[in-house]
Amino acid sequence: MPGEEEFVVTPYEVRGRIDYDRLRELFGTQALTPELLAKIHRLAGGELHPAIRRGIFYSHRDLGSLLDGYANGRPFFLYSGRGPSGPLHTSHLLHFDLCQWFQRRFGVPMYLQITDDEKFWARSGLSREETVRWGYENLYDILALGFDPKRTHTFFDSRSIAALYPLAIRVARKIPYSTVKAVFGFEPSTNIGLTFYTALQTVPAFWPSWAEGRTIPCLIPCGIDQDPHFRVTRDIAEGLGYPKPALLHSQMVPGLLGEGAMSTSGERADNSLFLNDPPEVVDRKVRHAFTGGRATVEEQRRLGATPEICSVWAQWRMRFAESEEKFEQVTRDCRSGALLCGDCKSEILERIHAFYDQHAIAREKVKDWAESTIVASAPKDL
Repeated sequence: MPGEEEFVVTPYEVRGRIDYDRLRELFGTQALTPELLAKIHRLAGGELHPAIRRGIFYSHRDLGSLLDGYANGRPFFLYSGRGPSGPLHTSHLLHFDLCQWFQRRFGVPMYLQITDDEKFWARSGLSREETVRWGYENLYDILALGFDPKRTHTFFDSRSIAALYPLAIRVARKIPYSTVKAVFGFEPSTNIGLTFYTALQTVPAFWPSWAEGRTIPCLIPCGIDQDPHFRVTRDIAEGLGYPKPALLHSQMVPGLLGEGAMSTSGERADNSLFLNDPPEVVDRKVRHAFTGGRATVEEQRRLGATPEICSVWAQWRMRFAESEEKFEQVTRDCRSGALLCGDCKSEILERIHAFYDQHAIAREKVKDWAESTIVASAPKDL
């Protein structure tokens, strides 16, 4: 990793101004090339997800091979997860929104893992009751994005342990303690739950292959900070007779205060736009958000602003520009000085409030079938 004075990216810590090209080189991942983007575009029926089109997803492992297999009639499945420690914020939805897009465009199953156990082991201030409660709250928010109930399956770890454990036993035997210690920096005081958790997190990547008795490739969209988790999974996959999961990595979405990424943890709640924030709190957070604007209106009209460092522009880029034309217009007008920060915030607030209203309605509807997605038993014993 780079020196501490530059930036740090691990599954448990992200800080500093990240050089994403350098980070990709350090992690040894592949760039999303124009040729690969064209392949996704063609297989998706002439469409790219906005987060791919705008470069938020920028890195991968073996995505090209997975897509080649799909083009030749070999299906794949999606896997993503959430560690429930509090409410979701808007950047949490990024990877699930992409999964929903892949499910809809490619007609593939989605496996979602709610890791209420891991958050209890990792966060001393959280009770079991809290991780379970937040697990359900997060699950409703994720399913409300529009997942297909018939093709969506949830591992709620404490509820699904009978399903996960038979395969986790085999996975755990392949992972030496020295590996998890080196990858995650575990100290002697680390509880043994966290050292075993890597085995549980690996299981969904192999589940359909195990259940159906044939090799089915897996695609995991995730933040690039989560890549170390799945390097372990990839290292042991072939030894268990399963394909290595492909990964599609995103950059981190900057926080509203211009300091680090949005996060559920920590005391700086104003850095994140939570889905359970009431309208007046959303207004306050966006109005006080860090921007790339100038010190005065006159100066901004003359010199323009810098969208790339603006937390509000990051929200336009991630979700709230409904079309490429709109995103390009916001970017162009920001850079030229035609769009002032106050006006930009007013415009995006209208879209944020509309999304929150629509999402709340969809969230209530999924509660009726969310429980039916939870996998409770293993398909066979091992």
